[in-house]
Order: sequence, then structure tokens, then C-alpha cells
Amino acid sequence: MAAILVVDDEPGVRSSVAGVLRDEGFEVDAASTGEECLERVAGRAYDVILLDIWLPGIDGLTTLQRLGERRVDAQVVIISGHGNIESAVRAIKMGAFDFIEKPLSLEKTVLVVRNALRRRDLETENRALRARVDRQDTMVGESPAMARLREQVAMAAPTNGRVLILGENGTGKELVARTIHQLSRRRLGPFVEVNCAAIPEELIETELFGHVKGAFTGSVADKPGRFEQAHGGTIFLDEIGDMSLKTQAKVLRVLQEQVMERVGGTQRIKVDVRVLAATNKDLVAEIRAGRFREDLYFRLNVIPIFVPPLRDRPDDIPLLAEHFMAVVASEYGRRPKRLVPEALARLQQYHWPGNVRELRNTIERLIIMVEGDTITAQDLAFLGRDAGTPAEPLVPATGRLAEARDQFEKDYILRALAAAQGNMSKTAEMLGVERSNLYKKMKAFGIAPRREEG
Repeated sequence: MAAILVVDDEPGVRSSVAGVLRDEGFEVDAASTGEECLERVAGRAYDVILLDIWLPGIDGLTTLQRLGERRVDAQVVIISGHGNIESAVRAIKMGAFDFIEKPLSLEKTVLVVRNALRRRDLETENRALRARVDRQDTMVGESPAMARLREQVAMAAPTNGRVLILGENGTGKELVARTIHQLSRRRLGPFVEVNCAAIPEELIETELFGHVKGAFTGSVADKPGRFEQAHGGTIFLDEIGDMSLKTQAKVLRVLQEQVMERVGGTQRIKVDVRVLAATNKDLVAEIRAGRFREDLYFRLNVIPIFVPPLRDRPDDIPLLAEHFMAVVASEYGRRPKRLVPEALARLQQYHWPGNVRELRNTIERLIIMVEGDTITAQDLAFLGRDAGTPAEPLVPATGRLAEARDQFEKDYILRALAAAQGNMSKTAEMLGVERSNLYKKMKAFGIAPRREEG
């Protein structure tokens, strides 16, 4: 039930407003002064405060200011007498949600209160989403390798220098790029990611630079490219080692001149973009093999940052496991599970060829598959001791064929779910089955679907 505080020095206004709001199902308190209002909010949380401008003692605007200084998390609606519109507008600029004029229309008052509650719900949801994003986009780890990485990121971020992020697949190169952008002077601008390996060669130029109407069959309108979309912000060219030499030449021109042309166009378009690039390849070896332009390499490699593999920072594995446990459990609407010391030791012994990404997928599998609240070393039997050691069998050698087939199907579905990040439609498409059949299989195997995002 939403809690409302009515602050007005007129007993008749307090009584009538409180009465109609209670009739609407709200919990209502009343105060006659700004001082009493501040005392009330110190003792309990309110969703909406109806605040009169003219009050004995400290007035409504001063009360509003002090509410802001105390970071009171409530929507404030100003009650304004005739001729006080200027003060009401000033209150809006100070952070009030809205104002209503005296004599009060009780119907309008209820409408404004409901609108204020909707605004509060949206802000609460946005804060929760932001907290979730911030929690996911966190560089986790206290090892010396992570300390060096953080130092490099902190030094590179405030500059406008181009950064080349190097590291194996799954180490978190995209997270490093996002962190650099978030700590930079361009953080209010867009962050545009381009996976150069995922875009077909015939489409990558129009993706990067856009096209004009009529440039090719099907181009019925002008379309801006990723460089234009990133204007004023950052573009992240992931897997740039997979970009063709032809496209490399065009990217080089943009870096040199800060101008570009859309495919099929002649107009020179100026772009203000900071370029971050990443690769898991040895670009020096690619240059020797004639697959990467040396001049582009030197343009990109202004600030090189190496992201260490997970096997080089085993002390960070317990922290990462706890972090992913909280994130994934929240996504599935479940409580985090506890890893016993033997299970943590098993995680630290493993070689992690897929690095941090593989660890996250492993934690997701454990959240889904382990029935209790505790994860033991036995639950991690599917992990080998290192990358060169085969994993233990999914079923005993003496198991029946039907049991082995069921275990294989269950494991296969879990892998597909992890690859599709829990999206049921994508998983069904990957497996070549109907969504309804996938649900039946998952129910039979005791696999809970990820909770749908609202």
C-alpha cells in the first residue's frame, strides 16, 4: 500500500485530502508545518508528499530543498495557492513532480498522486536495472594481474587515445572496453559495438559506414553506419583481426581524417569518435602473413592493454564465482547457492580454456542443475583437472543406454540454453525443435526456464 504525507496548515485541506486518498486505498499521514514534515520523513518512508508552499515556520520551498538535501526518496507534489504559480514552477525546477492549485479539485489531486506513484515505480525499476547492469559490468578480481589491468584502464580512460585490447577469447575484452568508455569524458555519448567477425564481408562496409538510398538493391532509404551512430562517443571494433584488407583501408582513412562517406554516396561526413579495438590474434604475425595492414596496426596500437587469461589469476576465481552466482541467480529468480571449499578448490584447479566466459556458463549450469543450496566437488565432476585432461564421464560406464541418452539430451539442452543466454525461442531454433516441445523436455529433465524479463 502506497504511503502519502499531506503537509498543509489548513485543517480542512488536510482532512478532505487525507479522507479522499484513504478512500482510494492509500495510507495517509498529515502534517501542518515544514518542520513536522521533516520529522515525519525521518521516521518512515513515504511514496508521495503533498506539500503546501505557504506554511508557518519554514515554507514549502525551503522544506522541498531540505528534503532534497536529505535525499528523501519520495515524489513531491506542490500545493499552490492562487497567484503562486511562479513559486510552483520554481519548485518543479528544484525537483518537485508536479503542482496543483487551490481550491483543490479532489479528483485532480487523486490523478496527480497516481501519476506520481507511476513515476516513482519507473524510477525504482530504472535504479534496479542500472544496479543490475553495473553489477554485471564490473571488473571482478583482486589479483596482481587485475590490479595492473585496472591501473592501465584508469590511465587510458580519461584520454582520447585509441586503445588496442589484447587477450584470449572469453577473458573480458568487451568489459574492459565498456569500462574505459564509462570512465572517459565521452561516457554520456553512445557506446557502439561492432563484432567484425560476426558480420559477413559483403555487409561490413555498409554496417560501418552506412549507405545512401539506391546504393544497391533493397536500399530504399539512407542508413547511417556505426561510425555515425557513435558520433560524440566510442566505437568498439571487436575481433578486428578478422576484418578484410579492403575494409581495413577504409577504417584507416576514418582514423586519419575523421571523415567518411556512406556506401554509394559522395558526401564527406565528419565523425568525432574514439576508437577501441580488440583481438585474440597476434597482429604482428598477421602483418607478416599479409592479412593485416601495418599502418592500421600502428594507428590502433596507441595504448595497448593485455587482458590476462583466467588461469593466470586463480585467486580471483572464488570472487568471480560468487559474483556470477549472484548475477545468474537473480536472472533466474533463485537464491544463490553456496560453494563448499572443496568445490572452490576444484574450480581453481581447472585450466579454463574458455576463461571467464566459461566460468560464468559453469555457474549458470550449477544454478540450474544442482537441486540443493550447496554445491560440492561432486557437482563439478564434469570439469577436467585442466584443459588437457578429459572430463569425467556423465554417467557410469555401467549405466543403462536410456539413462545415458537422457543425460546427453539434458546436457545438450543446457549448453544450448547457455549459448542463447536463456532465450527460449533462440534455444528452440538452435535445437531445431518446437518451443512447446523444448518446454516439455526441460520439465521432464527438471530444468527451470530463465525468468522472463519485464
